[in-house]
Amino acid sequence: MNIRCLTVAAFLMFGPGAVTMSNAVVSPFESRGGLKPRSQIDRLVFGRLKQLGIEPANICSDAVFVRRVFLDVIGTLPTAQEARTFILDKSPGKRSALIDRLLEREEFADYWAMKWSDLLRVKAEFPINLWPNAVQAYHRWIRASIRDNVAYDRFVWELLTSSGSNFRVPQVNFYRAIQSKEPQAIAQAVALTFMGVRADKWDKDRLSGMAAFFSQVAYKGTVEWKEEIVTFDPNIAAFGPNSSGGLRAVFPDGSPVTLSADRDPRRVFADWLIDSKNPWFARNIVNRVWSWLLGRGIIHEPDDIRPDNPAVNPKLLAYLEKQLISHKYDLKHIYRLILYSDTYQLSCIPKTDKAEGAANFSHYPLRRLEAEVLIDALCQITGTTEKYSSAVPEPFTFVPEENRSIALADGSITSSFLEMFGRPPRDTGLESERSNRPSAAQRLHLLNSTHIRRKIEQSRKLRFLMQSKGNPRQVATRLYLAILSRFPTDEELKIVQTYSSSGSVKGREATVDLAWALINSPEFLYRH
Repeated sequence: MNIRCLTVAAFLMFGPGAVTMSNAVVSPFESRGGLKPRSQIDRLVFGRLKQLGIEPANICSDAVFVRRVFLDVIGTLPTAQEARTFILDKSPGKRSALIDRLLEREEFADYWAMKWSDLLRVKAEFPINLWPNAVQAYHRWIRASIRDNVAYDRFVWELLTSSGSNFRVPQVNFYRAIQSKEPQAIAQAVALTFMGVRADKWDKDRLSGMAAFFSQVAYKGTVEWKEEIVTFDPNIAAFGPNSSGGLRAVFPDGSPVTLSADRDPRRVFADWLIDSKNPWFARNIVNRVWSWLLGRGIIHEPDDIRPDNPAVNPKLLAYLEKQLISHKYDLKHIYRLILYSDTYQLSCIPKTDKAEGAANFSHYPLRRLEAEVLIDALCQITGTTEKYSSAVPEPFTFVPEENRSIALADGSITSSFLEMFGRPPRDTGLESERSNRPSAAQRLHLLNSTHIRRKIEQSRKLRFLMQSKGNPRQVATRLYLAILSRFPTDEELKIVQTYSSSGSVKGREATVDLAWALINSPEFLYRH
C-alpha cells in the first residue's frame, strides 16, 4: 500500500511534534480566547498553577472537546454526524448539554461497568475463578448500579455486607473474586478497592486488626454446579476473641472495637467505612474519578494513598470530597463538576516545560486509547465486527460478534488484539494492571496486519465512500469526521487533493490509503 508520502505530509503538523509549546502554527486542537476560572475547581487549580508560576493551556477546540468527552464519558468515538452537528452548533451552552446527554446514554453504563469490573476482578477463569454464571450476574449488577446511579455508599455497603448465592446475590462475588479466602487477603482487597490503600505495606498488627472484620466469612458449596454461598458464620473461630468470647477488631484509623458473637463484623466495618467522617472513603473515589478523567490522580497513583504520598492540591481534593458527601454520594455530580470545568477542557498543548505542569493539571494529558475503546472505534469506523473467545470452553464463552468490547462482562473472554494492546488480566484490582504503553508490536499490527487491512478494505462504510461521486475533498472531509471527529484543515485538503490527482493511485486506493493513514496517526490513537 503506497501511503508513505500521504502519511508523512498529512501528519507533519499533527504528529507528536505538533504537541509542543509553540503557538506559531494555528492548531485545530485549541480555541483562541481568554481563560477565566468558571468554577471552584478552576479557581483551585489555576490558583495553584499561579503559585508555581505556570500558565495553563488554552481551552480546547470544539472538535477536540466532542471527541474527548465521548471517549472519556462513554468510551465510544462520536459518529461523523455527531461530530459534525456539535462542531457546527453555535449554542453557547452546547458543551454542558452534551455532557448531560452522554451521562444518560447506555454506553455510559457499559464503559464504567468495564472500569469497575477491572477493579472488582470480574473474571470467570484462573486465577479468580468466579465461573461464568457468577460473572454474568455480577456484571449485570455492577452495570445496573451505574445505569441507575446508585449512591456510591450504598453500592459499597452492599458489596461488603451481602450474603447468599453467588448466582442469585451478585454482590457476594466481591469476596469470591479475591484469590485467597484468608482474612488478611480480604482486608487487603477491601483497603485497595475502597480506601485506595495498599495494605500489604502495613505492619502485621494493623493488618490483623482490620482482617478480624472478615475472619468469619464462610464459603459453602451447593448441589448446583459452581454455585457457592457466601455468608457470615459466627461459629468460625475468629482470631482475637476477648474474655467474653466477642470478637476484637481494630479499624484502620487505630480505633479498637469489640463485637458480640452474633453480629456480622462486616456490617460494623462497612458502617465505619461509609461514614462521612471517614478519612479514606470519599477521598479515594473522588481521586479515582479525577484520575480516570484527567489522566492522573490528585494523589498519584490513585490506589497508593499514604502519608508520604500527599495530594498535589489538597484543597481541590477536600472540595471534591465535600461535594460528594453533601450530594449524598452521587458520583454523577462529581463527573459533572469535573467535566464542566475549564480545567478538564484545557488543550493538550502545554505552555510550559516545567515538570510540575503536568502534575498540577496545566493541560490535558495525552493518553493512548484503552484496548477495548480502540478496537470498538475501529469497528465503528469500518462497520466491521470482532471475534472474542476464552481459552477455557465454558458456558457463555460464545459472544456475538456485534458485541462491543467495552460491554464484555468476563475478563477471561478476550482476543489477541485486546491482549496486545494492554487490556488488564483482572487478577489484582490494581490500576497499574492496565497497560497503555505503546509497543513495536502494536505499531506493526496497526500498520501491516491482515486484521486491520481487512477491516479497511472490506469496510461497507468505506466502500460507500469509494463508490460515491464526491470529489476528493468531500471524501476526505467524511473520513476526517468519522476517524478524527473534525474537519480537515485547508492544508490537509490540499495534500489529499494532490495525492488523489497524482496519477499513481486510483480513487478507491486513495480512499483506502487516507483511511489507513488517519487510523495510524497519533491523533486517532491518543486521547488529546
